[in-house]
Order: sequence, then structure tokens, then C-alpha cells
Amino acid sequence: MSVPVAIEPPPHMSGHHRHTYEAILRLPTAHALDWHDVRSFLDSVAVVTEGDHGSLHASRNGRTVRLHAPKHKDTPAETIQDIRHFLQASGTPATTGSTAVGTDLLVVIDHREAKVYRTEVHGSVPLILVPYDPQGHGQNLHSANEWTDGKRPPDRTSDYEAVAKVLTGASRIVLFGSGTGRSSAMDQLMAELTAHHAEIAAKVLGTIVVDLHHSTEQQLLAEARAVFARQDVVQQPATAVATGNSETSRG
Repeated sequence: MSVPVAIEPPPHMSGHHRHTYEAILRLPTAHALDWHDVRSFLDSVAVVTEGDHGSLHASRNGRTVRLHAPKHKDTPAETIQDIRHFLQASGTPATTGSTAVGTDLLVVIDHREAKVYRTEVHGSVPLILVPYDPQGHGQNLHSANEWTDGKRPPDRTSDYEAVAKVLTGASRIVLFGSGTGRSSAMDQLMAELTAHHAEIAAKVLGTIVVDLHHSTEQQLLAEARAVFARQDVVQQPATAVATGNSETSRG
């Protein structure tokens, strides 16, 4: 089964198009993307032709999606989902089998969001997951040990279930986060995987505490690749990490 993981953007992608690209990949699906921005982005990554009755056909790497231009400014959520699936299916030339099998994934998670990267793809743009918030006020990923009204803990299971769904089928996984224990979304995710997704938890090589505020994406990806490379050499979970970070290895 194909899993929505991060895919490689074209090297020529502008900053504005990259912003649109990340918004299309973001979960839950965005509801206020300007159609003009979406159409401009599609023109930059695919061959777009106009069909009958306002339809569009976008083609890339042997894949084609049929879309309808919205009547209003905002792009419907269903159209964004169709474009996301098209991008994931056409990220590389058409092949058979699962795109997740055999992949090494990095999860960078805090209480605001989780980002999932394919570490073997250089220039990878992450799939970004944020808590579902129908009011649009911006929720956080919380520990199950936190309390809402002093009487019962909030239900954040769906947040971690969304991450688990993305990780299904991966070959190896590394988790990066900040903080430890109750203050750590990374530790909470690992606990949820261990309790409810043992097959995924078994693929986690380590949970690593990093300085998310002062680390670039490239630095995080380089560090994750180093963890995977060490396992390739010794054929067992990594036991060390770059200076300044703390790693918990899993055997």
C-alpha cells in the first residue's frame, strides 16, 4: 500500500512555489489556498493542458490528474487532496509496488507539528502533520499526561495515529524531538507506537533529543543519515549521535 511520504521537489522551485507545495502536502488539508497560486505551482512542476468545461489535465512522470478550476478564489479541499495524491504518485517515474517499502524515514516532532522526511531523497520536502483544528485556532500536539479541565486528559490519540499511518511500511525510522518525558511529543509518540503499533515501533532505531530551534533541515537530515549509515556498518541500532544531542537507541 502506498504511503504519503515526503517527495523530492524540482530543484528550480521558487520560494513562493515551495510554500504552496508544502501547504498542499500539509495534513489536515488546507482550506484557504488561492487557486491562482495552486495553478501557478502546477504549471511549474507538470504539463498542464485545458480540457472541456473548465477542466485541467496535469501530467508528470507518466501520471495524469483531471481537475476542475474552482468558481471562487479558494481551492476546494477535494481538489487539494487530488493534487497531493498526484504529486505523491508522480514524484518519480511510474513504478510498481509500494513507495514506502525500503525507505528510511526521519520524524521531527514537537507539540506543534510532526514532519516526516525520506532521508534518501536529497532536497526532500517533508509531509507535515498538524493536529486537526476545525475552528482554525491552532492546536498543539499534547502529552496524554496533560489535563484540559483538571478532570480528564485530552484525547490526542488521533494526532499520533496520523503519524503512525504515514510511517507504515517504512524500513527504518529515527525520531527527533526536544525535551524528555511528559514534555516530549517525541517520547509520547514512541509510547503510542509501542502500545498500539508494535510493528512500527520495532523499526525505530532511536529517539534523539535535538535543538530544533537552532538546527536547519539539512543539519537534521545529515544527522539522521549518519544514524542510518552507522547501522549499515555495524548491522545493529546506532548507539551514538553528533555532539550536543542525546540519543536513546533501541535494540
